[in-house]
Amino acid sequence: MQVFPDLKGRYGDFGGKYVPETLMGPLQELEEALDQAMADPAFLEEYHHVLKEYAGRPTSLSYADKLTGHLGGAKIYLKREDLNHTGAHKLNNAIGQALLAKRMGKEKIIAETGAGQHGVASATVAAKFGLQCIVFMGEEDIRRQELNVFRMKLLGAEVVSVSSGNGTLKDATNEAIRYWVANCEDHFYLIGSVVGPHPYPRMVRDFQRIIGDESKRQFLEVEKELPDRIFACVGGGSNAMGMFYPFLEDTSELIGVEAAGKGTDTPEHAATLSKGTPGVIHGSMTYLMQDENGQITEPYSISAGLDYPGIGPEHAHLFQTKQVRYEAITDKEALEALKLLTQTEGIIPAIESAHALAQAFKEAPQMNHNETILINLSGRGDKDMATLMEHLQEEV
Repeated sequence: MQVFPDLKGRYGDFGGKYVPETLMGPLQELEEALDQAMADPAFLEEYHHVLKEYAGRPTSLSYADKLTGHLGGAKIYLKREDLNHTGAHKLNNAIGQALLAKRMGKEKIIAETGAGQHGVASATVAAKFGLQCIVFMGEEDIRRQELNVFRMKLLGAEVVSVSSGNGTLKDATNEAIRYWVANCEDHFYLIGSVVGPHPYPRMVRDFQRIIGDESKRQFLEVEKELPDRIFACVGGGSNAMGMFYPFLEDTSELIGVEAAGKGTDTPEHAATLSKGTPGVIHGSMTYLMQDENGQITEPYSISAGLDYPGIGPEHAHLFQTKQVRYEAITDKEALEALKLLTQTEGIIPAIESAHALAQAFKEAPQMNHNETILINLSGRGDKDMATLMEHLQEEV
């Protein structure tokens, strides 16, 4: 198996560095520091120590017995990233990058966020490790994620509202990159997903692979064999990449689930792989939503964490080579899955995670009783209460 990325930071046709000249030096500095850190046993020991003592890892692998009984078919297991400190998988990567920033002598970090979980994770590690933190966030996401904005401010971060475009993650990322270009000498850009120029997609994947590594050990301990199918939601794709990467050489079928919004037959979706085409976004060649002139089109999803017009370049490669199957789930299907998990298992998932749940719930009844499904529950739904009340209050 060829190891990706290659020396140019590419995953087959995708990835690379499409950035202004001023960022080539900082990216080279970052790549050299990352290579040295990941080869240093002391750095890795500290990273795993903080994951255990501060983040609460390993997270649980839970058998969803009532849900399995309700749906019939395959046995359903959940990887509980919602139990991570701060409530989502985002903290795994934020801890790794914050330790790297300190190792590089950087005392200021910048971040962008959509659903707010990466912003909260960044503000959290900044507080823990004594770093200054600026978080860029679209004004629409600030409206949808008011609680997370307060959490970031309480943790001591400065939250910068971005009003351009739709006021969502794409626009926050644009602004964060502009700020970094002007301040790259003393700021570390803490990217929250497997997107951006090399080495970011590789770095975030390697800090998130703890999800898949733990899952493999836990599943073998319980079932004595690997799951038949593994599901994870994809926006930028960090939780999915972290879950899938350790399984790429195994027999488990891997399924990434993106946001179909109001339907992929409408303009209001964020189904980057289902409906997008190759192009460059935020410093990387990948699949993205664009018009015939190459202009990025605005994505839509009920989930603030999935309405991003691009996807990580390694996902684009896995899609092109058919190593991973990608499906799309609508807002309505995700909300129905969220309600079902909540009322059968007593777990309120993030709306992002509900997209993966919905696709798994479609397939489980068609599988045999001796087959197994693993779903990555990437985060908890506390942050989505305002959105859920808006859409579900009359139904509960």
